[in-house]
Order: sequence, then C-alpha cells, then structure tokens
Amino acid sequence: MDAAFTAEQDEIRRTLRELLFKHCGPDDVKAAVRTPRGWDEALWRQLAEHLGLPGLALPAEYGGVGCGPTELALACEETGRVLMPSPLLPGVVLTAPLIAALGTDEQRAELLPRIACGGLTATLAVPGGTVPLALGLTGDNGGDWAGGGRAGGIQARHTRDGWRLYGQADQVLDGHGAGLLLAAAHTGGYARSRTLLFVVREGAVGLARTRRTALDETRSQAGVELRDTPAELLGAADDADVPGALARLGGTAAAALAAEAVGAADGAFARTVEYVGAREQFGRPIGSFQAVKHRLADLYVQIQAARSAAYYAAWAAGGEQADPSVGGLALAQALEAQRAVAGEAVQLHGGLGFTWEHAAHLYFKRAASDELLFGPAHRLRAWAAECTGLFGGDGDREAVVV
Repeated sequence: MDAAFTAEQDEIRRTLRELLFKHCGPDDVKAAVRTPRGWDEALWRQLAEHLGLPGLALPAEYGGVGCGPTELALACEETGRVLMPSPLLPGVVLTAPLIAALGTDEQRAELLPRIACGGLTATLAVPGGTVPLALGLTGDNGGDWAGGGRAGGIQARHTRDGWRLYGQADQVLDGHGAGLLLAAAHTGGYARSRTLLFVVREGAVGLARTRRTALDETRSQAGVELRDTPAELLGAADDADVPGALARLGGTAAAALAAEAVGAADGAFARTVEYVGAREQFGRPIGSFQAVKHRLADLYVQIQAARSAAYYAAWAAGGEQADPSVGGLALAQALEAQRAVAGEAVQLHGGLGFTWEHAAHLYFKRAASDELLFGPAHRLRAWAAECTGLFGGDGDREAVVV
C-alpha cells in the first residue's frame, strides 16, 4: 500500500476545501436546510460543473470522472468538515454504484450520465431504516429485511403490466425531493423469497413522500409510501444477486461515511481549538490550561486514528479482493471519534456550545444522527468479528464475502 496521495487526489481535496470554505459556512448551512430541497441547489450545480463531484466515482463512459473510492472518500471528508447538506451520499455514494453494477445497458446509459452531471438526484429507499444491514455491515443481508413476505417493508408483485410496489420506507435520505428512488423490495413469497431493486420515477402513481423532522437537519429525511406504484426492475432478470451487490457496495459506502465523519470531527475540533485559544479566563487563554490541553490531545489522537482507518478502508475498497469488514471497522472508529469530539466541543465552548446560534450543536446532532443511521459502533465491530472468524466462527459468509 502506498500511503501517499497523488497530485490529483491532493488537488481534488484542496479545490473542494477552498470552494466549500467560501460558500458553505455555518450560516449558509442553516439557510440551505430550510429550503424546500434541504440543500443549496446553486452550490450543487457549481460543484457539478466545475469539479464534477456527482460523477467523481462514475466511469468516464457515462460522463463521470472515473475516479475510485479513495477520491470519493476525500471528497466526503471535505463535505463532512463543513456539514454540507447535499445529495452526495444518497445519490452518488449509495445509488449510482448499484445502477452501474446491476442495471441494464439501457438503464445505465439513461440514468448515470444524468446523475454524473448533477441533473438527476437519486436515493436508496430501504425499509425500516436498515441501511447498515442492507449493506452487510451489521448482519447477514441475505435475510428478510426488505419485507420477508409478511406485512411491513416493501412488497413487489409482477403483473401483466409490469412490476408493482406496495409498502413504505422511513428515514430515506433526501427522499422527499430526489428525482429517482431505488427501492429495495421483497418478492416471491415463501416459495422463492428474494430481495430485488426497483427504479421508481418521480411522479409515479401511488408514490407519496413526506419530509420528516430529523435530529440532524443537514441530512434531510423523508417517509416514502408506495401504493400499488408502477416500478421498473433494476437489471434484466429477477434472479440478480442483489444482496451480493449491496455487500460489495458496503465497503465503499462505509469508507465514504467514515471519511465524512472524520471530516465532521476535524471541523468541530478546529473550531474548538480556535475558541480555546481566544477565550480568556483568569487573564490567560483557557487553551493554555493543562486539563484542556490533555482533552484536546486525546481528541486529536482519536481523529488521526479514525482518519487512517478511513483512508485504509477506501484503499481496500478499491482492491480486487475487497474485505467488507474493513469498511465496517473504519466506520465504527470514525463514529466514535465524531461523537467524542462533538461532545467535547460543546463542553469546551462553555455557555456558547449549546446555543442555537452557534455551530457546535450542528456537529453534535450530526454525530448523534450518524450513530443512529449507520451504527451503532458495537454492531459494526461484532459483525466484522463474526465475518472474519475472530471468535471461533468459520468467517465464511456468502452474503458479504466478495
């Protein structure tokens, strides 16, 4: 492994950081989350036109930049640093790779160029808020998490007019405004039980979407209801290995999420260091007190360790023999580091830290929300240990080994 970044990778990070520093400050973030879409559409268009961010990890033949998981992780680290509200995670990290992996030639040719140019936003609708399980990060994703032939989840049935979906999914990232939904649904009943992915177009009959009040406003979420909604099967056949494709995506998605969490932790840490260096007590900056120094030193070590794990996970995700447990472990470490830094940031900012006007609460809410959406850390570690046979298991999990 070559731990040094290339000149191109450094340029991606530098350019994105400079642009976000100018256009994505705390006040800009607070204004963006209150728009109908929940993010700054003008900024997203600028990132698409000048940096090609939506197509960063998509193949060049579909209008993408052709980069890999490492470049995507670096971009997520910078967007996480400023808590940028955007369709990057649901569309670029979660949905586009599945279309590229499982879609037909016609589906890829139609959808991927539109995603790459930023004209089409997309999201992955998973029933029950089970995104980590669906990606094979907290358990065997070959089970019935999409519905299991019972009430609940999303059910798919094939009719003479095509596929129809019925059910609901909560906590769908950017679900209220995404132009395309990629819904995971159960079909086949008990005889041929399986999970498939379906393309649901904006404005489809029977599609109802409601924006939810979320703990973290910078990650807009929605409830999606499907009432006999027409949908298009992703791929040419209904026997595709959807759990396997989701598990392969799990390593890349976990690395991107880990890098984003590291960026958020680093952003909160930088603000805290700046504050304790300026805030005076007893005639001297509080940052000069030994107790404060020790607390900041501990946070710095946690951030650097989590960053190293995230970078390694991104590098491993781009390899031919990717180990899905690496991403889960990196994500667990990053979530813990983000939570620790955000909590200390609120405390070290004193009376300012918990006020609505200050940015510290935004980082704290991001840390708490990420733990709920993509964790918890102990389950990520437990499943990684089981997959690798750390505690005596055989480590052979067909659903997650890629």
